[in-house]
Formats: sequence, structure tokens, C-alpha cells
Amino acid sequence: MAPFAFFDEVYKEFDGKEVLRGLTLLIRKGEVLVILGGSGTGKTVILKHIVGLLEPDKGRVFVDGVDVTGMDENQLIPIRQKVGFLFQGGALFDSMSVYENMAFPLQEHTSLSSGEIEVKVKEKLKMVGLEGTDWMMPTKLSGGMRKRVALARAIILEPRALLYDEPTTGLDPITTKWVTKLMRNIHEQLKITTIIVTHNIQSAMSVADRIAFLYRGRIKFVGTPDEIRACEDPIVHEFLRS
Repeated sequence: MAPFAFFDEVYKEFDGKEVLRGLTLLIRKGEVLVILGGSGTGKTVILKHIVGLLEPDKGRVFVDGVDVTGMDENQLIPIRQKVGFLFQGGALFDSMSVYENMAFPLQEHTSLSSGEIEVKVKEKLKMVGLEGTDWMMPTKLSGGMRKRVALARAIILEPRALLYDEPTTGLDPITTKWVTKLMRNIHEQLKITTIIVTHNIQSAMSVADRIAFLYRGRIKFVGTPDEIRACEDPIVHEFLRS
């Protein structure tokens, strides 16, 4: 299967602290790849390299066959339009209604009419089970509902890939299970590449095609959920038991 993204010996440090230390990772088109690892190990840093929010200190990053290393903001626009990003906090505009949050990317990046925008907004809200919430304000939504609105907004431009940054953080176990199932359903409906950063092992096991385990700035293991369960590496084994 062709790669959607490839990290070639990527190094990144912040304030003299190395976070990525020669990371090499291939992300296949159309797969669900979950990146597991402890807090502060650089999982989110990987996602930010894909959309050009960060640039490697050394090494190269390829997205959809294009070397994005060193690109400026204008060059990154077509790359970013291929990728939806669900930020950890949802990043909704609290001063805008659900509808306005959803419509904003379409107004900025397409020439669709207001009627066409309305159809797309309602379609995506239905996909995440939030019909009828169009004119609610984000402050009136539960944590789980905010995540789902943010997800609907992330897919409104119909991207080729969807990135999730800790999508179940702060959610209760029932909502976590629901959101995990929703992520898999969205992936299967849209048939896109899905990359999920999480420390939630149970969620990772139920949604992933493959799991990449990040440890000390490098990928220590990559394989299917069954393969990681059978992995005898003591560090991987200890993390799965934690």
C-alpha cells in the first residue's frame, strides 16, 4: 500500500531537549494508525510535522508524495487542505454557533453557495449524531458533544486524512467508547487515512489497523493490535500493563 506520510530520520528539539531522535515512520494510505506513548514523548509533535506546524531540525517529512520540509505558509495551503486536524481541546470558536463553526472552513476555502454550505453542514452533523444542534453555542455543549462538533468540522472539507490529538482526553468511559466507535465509523464511511495520537490503550486496540509505539523519540514497535499484544519487548509490555 502506498504511503500517505513518511518521516525520514526526523529530529526535533525544544529548548535544548531532544523530543524526536531520528524518527522513521511510514503511514499507509487508507489505514488507521494509532501512535501510542507516554505523556511528553512527542506524539503530538509528529502530527504537527504532517501539517507543517513544526519543521524538523534534521530529516525530512513527506505528505502524499510531496516533501513538505522547509515549505512556507503559502506552499503548505494545498497540503493542509488535504488534512483534517481534530485538536485536543476541539478548538471551537466559542463566539460562533455550531453551524457557524462548521460553515467557516467552507466559506474560507470554497466558492459554495449558502444553500450548498447548509447541506454540507447538516450532512456532517448527521454523521456524528448531532442533528438539530446547528444553532447551539459551544458553551452549551457537553465535552463529548464538543468533540463531535470538532470532528464534524474537521471532515467538512472532505480531507484525504484525518489527524486526532488525544480525542478521548477528559471524557467519561461511556463517551470514550462512543467516540472511539465513531472514529472507526467515520474512517470506514470516508475511506481516508486516519492517524490517532492517544495514551488510551483500550481505545487504541479497538480502533487501530496498526499501532506505532513511540519511546525516547523513536518508534520502538509498529504492528497490528494482535502483534503488539504478543510483543515481548519489556518496555512495550510494561506500557501496555500500565
